[in-house]
Amino acid sequence: MSGVGSKWAGGRAPLCRDAAVLPFDVDEFFAVFAAYNAAVWPAQWLLYGIAVAALLLTTSQWRLRHRTISALLAFLWIWMALAYHLFAFARINPAAYLFAAAFLIEAGVLLWSGLKARSLEYSIRQDGAGYAALAMLLYALAVYPALNRMTEHMYPSAPTFGVPCPTTIFTLGLLTLARGPGRAVALAIPLLWSVVGGSAAFLLDVPQDLGLLGAGMLTFALALRELRGKESRG
Repeated sequence: MSGVGSKWAGGRAPLCRDAAVLPFDVDEFFAVFAAYNAAVWPAQWLLYGIAVAALLLTTSQWRLRHRTISALLAFLWIWMALAYHLFAFARINPAAYLFAAAFLIEAGVLLWSGLKARSLEYSIRQDGAGYAALAMLLYALAVYPALNRMTEHMYPSAPTFGVPCPTTIFTLGLLTLARGPGRAVALAIPLLWSVVGGSAAFLLDVPQDLGLLGAGMLTFALALRELRGKESRG
């Protein structure tokens, strides 16, 4: 099957090991996804269900909804740190240990801000930021897996929900819906990963990760606009 991936790559593998850009090649990269998906099956459905539950809680009036959403997000980041970075990606990339540490820090920030400090509150917003957030959430949960089926690297060699790129898009969407003083700190690592992980769109023939770059830029622009708005009102 030629698909989107082959067209994106121009009929050949993109720059990787030969250009001394990365310590692994495209085949090794997608082999990690295949091994990961085989090892954790059927956890992918559980991770997807956790994401859907977190999204539905943004419309709930349950008094524990904000803390529960933060806890669910933290679980996803712990999962990515351990199950993906440490036990899968580290086989081909030593930087995965650094990524795992950063992801565990993000999980700690979410737990502290959402549970201990209670400074994150999530709710559906009927404004530009709210619509942008819903677009990111829809992309992570529906568009990204649909694009997986259109590329050269389909399941089990495809990045499923629960690995960093689609899950970071989902996190950016939820944090765009969030309010509270803890949001700025919670956004830092997902925004950084939108650049690191989004580079896969060009370096590793993952065109669906263009959505990660877009989500990062959109989230940063919205957060900056909100900050400037607060400064002008103050």
